[in-house]
Amino acid sequence: MKTEVILTHNIVGLGAESDHVKVAAGYARNYLFPQGFAIPLTGANKRRIEALRQRRAEREAHEFNTMSELSKGMSKLTCLVKVKTGEDGKMFGAVTAGTIADELKHQFEISLDKKKIHLEHPIRTLGDYEVELRLHQDVTTTLKVKVESSTPLPPPPAPTETRGRDSRPGRGDRTVVREADGPQKTEKRGKRPEAKAAEADEKPAKAEKAEKPAKPEKAQKPS
Repeated sequence: MKTEVILTHNIVGLGAESDHVKVAAGYARNYLFPQGFAIPLTGANKRRIEALRQRRAEREAHEFNTMSELSKGMSKLTCLVKVKTGEDGKMFGAVTAGTIADELKHQFEISLDKKKIHLEHPIRTLGDYEVELRLHQDVTTTLKVKVESSTPLPPPPAPTETRGRDSRPGRGDRTVVREADGPQKTEKRGKRPEAKAAEADEKPAKAEKAEKPAKPEKAQKPS
């Protein structure tokens, strides 16, 4: 059984102040009337309609001004959302309107109904996004949302170096040091043991050549 009532407060999904609506008799009797959200539609109550309309206009004007100011501030904000990711950078789960509403409350102390945060689909990849906010039927704005990983990145691999002998002619005994992603360096090394032994054998031969035969003594003249 339905009954017609006059709303005295704005009720989402039902109506606003001064609206005539039909509701279930039990709903009106057990909820709307005790809470003061509605009054029965009678001749005496109809006289209150004009006052209710005035209250409605004032409320809507206040909401419009409040949401307009909020939209100006929120358009300059960046909401940071930290998510867990795997080693490949893929997210676990997704960022939803409820997630963004929670972060707005936590980071900026802004209480916003998640129904005002319009996402075509949940965010499932890291990056920067612009999310539409429908704050009022006449007020919309965008919010910058940055989704970052909270999982620590693995440390980069340590640089490795390889040593090898420079085989180019005329370079002698040198060792080329190659560092990963760095310039080549050349180090001088001592001579090989075989070269030192051969050099030691040549020294006596050179010494013998250097010796000259002794000159003969001059004969003494007879006195």
